[in-house]
Amino acid sequence: MRIERVMLQMKKVTLVIGGMGFGGAERVMSILANYWASHDWEVTLLTLIDRSKPPFYELDPRIKLIQLGIAGSSANSLIALLNLWQRVKVLRSAIIASEPDVAIGFMGTAGVLTILACWNSHIPVIVSKHIYPGLSQLSKVWQLLIQLTYRHADLVTVLTQNALPFFPAEKGYHTTVMPNPVLLPAVEIVAEQLLPTPSLIAVGRLTSSKGFDLLILAFAKLRDKYPDWHLTILGEGEVRSELEALRAQLQLDDVIHLPGQVQNVNAYLCQADIFVMSSRFEGFPMALCEAMACGLPVISSDCLSGPRDIITDGVDGILVETEDVEALAVGLDRLMSNPIERAKLAEAAPSILDRFGLERVMKMWSDQIEGTISRKRGSRSGTSPTPTAKE
Repeated sequence: MRIERVMLQMKKVTLVIGGMGFGGAERVMSILANYWASHDWEVTLLTLIDRSKPPFYELDPRIKLIQLGIAGSSANSLIALLNLWQRVKVLRSAIIASEPDVAIGFMGTAGVLTILACWNSHIPVIVSKHIYPGLSQLSKVWQLLIQLTYRHADLVTVLTQNALPFFPAEKGYHTTVMPNPVLLPAVEIVAEQLLPTPSLIAVGRLTSSKGFDLLILAFAKLRDKYPDWHLTILGEGEVRSELEALRAQLQLDDVIHLPGQVQNVNAYLCQADIFVMSSRFEGFPMALCEAMACGLPVISSDCLSGPRDIITDGVDGILVETEDVEALAVGLDRLMSNPIERAKLAEAAPSILDRFGLERVMKMWSDQIEGTISRKRGSRSGTSPTPTAKE
């Protein structure tokens, strides 16, 4: 009964993230915020970036969005320390002003700042990691700050079981696995033909980690065998020029398309024949999940984290060796040449909604939030909190 009372009273959550641009973690943040707002929670969303950058993903109008404009680089270590202190002060004021029952920091730097901002405030803090910790691209200073501060969070969430050892209980971390929620695809009637047919599609930021260079090289190996097939890569990022140069070098400008960021990704997915993920590393890839939810046959690199938790190889998708152009080309050939196997995988793919559907994952979030608040209140009162169903 105590847990039920906590949940009934707990309707205010403050979320902290670097920005709300195009990306998987940002997509998850929008899903969580919109869900809680639609269930009458008071949701405050704090971003660290410039106030002039609007969110890429649609947000429920009931969400209070505050863009603090405190992100930025520093010229040296001393200035970095001073800037960190100023950012923590601004963030602390914003979090306390929102009067949350719980604060949730998304991704590495936002998680560190949220913990520091809530220090000695009695506000329960959850930090959510959205990339495999062993392959972080953050600086060594930020990685050290994560190690030092995350053990002071009331809960750390990671995306997969193989990320748990990075935040072990014996070193003071309270950690749980929290997969990303997958939405039931919206039915979109699009009169316009968005993709040439037949088509491969890939989605993600144009960064080295996504391995789109590997995908282009693999596709080039199949050009002569499948001259009618096209490849479309949705997304924007810093390696666009390199990808365009590689496409031109391989003389594939007519069959590889880089249209940039689009709002209606689902409409593109519904018109594609095969989804491809060629990442060098991942967390829990939303694009892959959403492609499967759309009923697309999928092929993915078997990188350290994510795909193997999502795909059962040969049943609802295909896994291939990471950073292996030849293996990716062989996997693509297997699907491009076999419409029967494509249909079999496509039929099984939507079962992902049974494992990671929105209601199921949001129930996991509710359980963990309730348990976190209960533990925090228990520690403040000096009594043992009533265990949650997960503990």
